[in-house]
Formats: sequence, C-alpha cells, structure tokens
Amino acid sequence: MPSTDPQLVARLAGTLRRLVPAERVVTTGPDYEAGRNIWNGAVSTRPGVIVRCADQAAVRVAIQAARMHDVPLTVRGGGHDWAGRALSDGGLTIDLSGMRQVTIDPESEVAEVSGGATAADVVAAAQPFGLTAATGSAGSVGMAGLTLGGGYGPLSGRFGLALDNLLSADVVLADGSAVTTDAEREPDLFWALRGGGGNFGVVTSMRVRLHRVPTLLSGLMLFPWDQDETVLTALSDVLAGSPDELTVQSGVLPGPNGKPAVFLSPTWSGDDTGAGERALAQLATLGTPLVAQVGPTTTSDMLAGIDALFPFGRHVVIRSRSVPSLTPGVRDMLSLAGDTLTSPYSAVSVHSLHGAASRVPVADTAFGNRDPHLMIEIIALWDASDIRGTEHRAWADKLTDALGPDALPGGYPNLLGEDESAQIAHAYGPNTARLREVKHRFDPDHVFRAIPLPDPS
Repeated sequence: MPSTDPQLVARLAGTLRRLVPAERVVTTGPDYEAGRNIWNGAVSTRPGVIVRCADQAAVRVAIQAARMHDVPLTVRGGGHDWAGRALSDGGLTIDLSGMRQVTIDPESEVAEVSGGATAADVVAAAQPFGLTAATGSAGSVGMAGLTLGGGYGPLSGRFGLALDNLLSADVVLADGSAVTTDAEREPDLFWALRGGGGNFGVVTSMRVRLHRVPTLLSGLMLFPWDQDETVLTALSDVLAGSPDELTVQSGVLPGPNGKPAVFLSPTWSGDDTGAGERALAQLATLGTPLVAQVGPTTTSDMLAGIDALFPFGRHVVIRSRSVPSLTPGVRDMLSLAGDTLTSPYSAVSVHSLHGAASRVPVADTAFGNRDPHLMIEIIALWDASDIRGTEHRAWADKLTDALGPDALPGGYPNLLGEDESAQIAHAYGPNTARLREVKHRFDPDHVFRAIPLPDPS
C-alpha cells in the first residue's frame, strides 16, 4: 500500500475505528508522530495507520484488518531496532509501546511482561523484591524484541541469554487467533520464538525467569589509546578464562579527552563479593586506566548508563560480526576502529557469549551459535545535523570487512540488516531447516517480517 493512497488509508482506518476505540487509530497528529519516531532518527518511514494497542484484543483486530485490506503489517515494541523494521511505508503498525505492565511474582521468581515493556521496566519492577532479569546492556530496548532475537547481556555468563529465560509467551498468530506457548503447549512455536524473533506472531505478554543477585559489581574502565595493544592482548587471556559470574563487555569509545579509548565494562554477579572485587581489580591492572569506576550497583543503573550514551534520535548504522576470540586480527580491527573514528558518538562493543549461555545445546532453541564466542557490534552514530553520514557508514563497513577473515559464518540476527544476505544465510546454523518449517506452519503467507530469516529458497 503506497503511503500516498489516502482512500485505502481511510478505508483501513475506518474499519479499525469501528472495532477498537477510535482515538487509538491514528494517521496524523502528535500520537502518530510519537508512534513513528524510533531510536534511529535516520528512519523516515511513514506508516499509513498506527494502532496504539492497549490489549491483546486490539492486536487481533489490527492483524485481521491488515489482512482484509492487504496491507503490510509491522510491530513496534521498544522501537530500538536500528534497521527500522517496526515501520513500513503506507502499512499498518501495531504499536505495543503503551502495553508496558510488568507484574512480579516474588515466590516463583517470575515476571509477567507485557509486549511493549522495556528492559528497564522489567528490572525496575523486579528490584524491590531483590530480583533482576537477564537483559541486554541498554534499558530502552523492548524486552520482547530483545528476548525473541537473543539477548547478550551483563548477566549472560551466569544466567544465559535473555531468550534462555523465557518461560512462556502469549502470541497472536497470522490468522488472528491467540495461543499460549511454552515447552509443552505448541513447543515448536516456543522453540522458534527463542531466537527466531517476531517472525511468527505478535507476543502480547510473556513470562520470564528472574534471578536473585544479592550483590552486583560493575562499572567502567577507560584506558588511553596508546595502550590499546597491551590492554586488548591481556584481555584476550582474561576472556578465555572468565568464570560464569564474570561477563566483560569491551571495545572502543571516544574518551574524555576527545581521543579514542579502550573500554572495559565488567559485571560480577556471583555470591562471593570478595572474588568479584579481586576479578575487577585484576582488570584494572591490564593497563593504566584514565577512569576506573567500579563497585556495587543495580541492573537499573547499569542499563541507564548505556542509555545515556546512545539516546533516541541520533542517526545509526550498526554492523556486527561474531568471532571465536580476540585474535590478533580482531585486535587489529579494534585498533583500526579507534584510529579512524569519524564521529564522537560512534563505538565498537564486544559482547561475550560464555558460561551458562554456551552450555545450552544448540538444538534446544532456534539461536544458532552456542559455541563460546564474541559478538562484535560496530555502531556508527551521529547527530541529525551532521552531513557526513556517508563517511560514518563507510567507517562501519570498512571495519566489518576487516573482520571478515576472522569472522564466523552467520551473525547475530537481532543486529543484521536486510542487505547482509551472506550473514543471514548462516545466522541460524544447524537450526535453519527447522526454523523454515515452523515459519511455514505458523505464518505461510509471511505476514510477519521481523529480524531477517534465511531465504527459503
């Protein structure tokens, strides 16, 4: 449906307004603009209609209306997907961002999470009960989208990826029917949701396992750029021997003096506080840090720190590669990243999959790589007023190419763009065939298009 077809937009909006509260169906105005403004400010997509859903019933109506009028359908949760797949020009967007309820059961240590809740919403609700959740590293990311696609994060060494903590989900399917799926009910769908993203239906609510972490130690260390080789070489040995309780995010950030810096963001989630303090102190000795601010914290504070570095509205291009370890070639790429940094906001972030996340058999979920590895996230970020967008994109692409010789096949689906066909083809490894079969069973008409799936041909 072209966005310039006012008659079709009017018919679709009219159908929806007869079935859900009229004020929740928007085609213009402040609520429409709020619905289409997502984390990546470079995305200019304009849906024909946005339905601001308040419950599962509204989601069912929206899916049925989109199919009746034969228009593209997208789903907006946290709006954090850099590629802008929450929107389609002229299509219908199901906006879940108002469905942010989180209910905690402290006895079972389970959170009931509505489809539009963010990671920050979940950990804030859990914190008063002395509980926390396995999330990514940013709080403004939608919890459902993060979980369905994977979820590397500061607690994944001890508790697994976000998807490993999904217990069940309420899903509206392509025909408008609603199901609850878990290990016993629609187990194939439950398997596919854990890694296959929102390609099978709309998750309106889910249950996630929480964890009791009495003491959480974390923080940030920045090392001068002339120490990059020393710090990264030593870090490779630390990562190779990290216990489950220690997860270290690392990479390149612009430093306080305007020059690039090597950063380490370690998180200790173990019960032995003394062991954690020693582990973090050891990391500070890998070089002579400019900044070494580490100590007791909360998950909420950790997520807020990342959100401050990467706010909504800037222009973004993300590239990613997975590598087995910090090989000399990978360290050379990180050095190249800092030496050629084009924007004061860009960064390279290295996420570690190890420990509990690596012990889940690869066939147990759709997520395609359970071998210990590093997922490298290359983030080109710049202000909307910056006219050097082409230069910033080229920086990210150059680094991606430089990683090619050391990279594993495939990549992290949550971060892959539609044009990265070579990585998409291998992103699910041995799970590819089964994932295609589940997609054909639950969505044969390809109504849902979320993170990229391998081409069925």
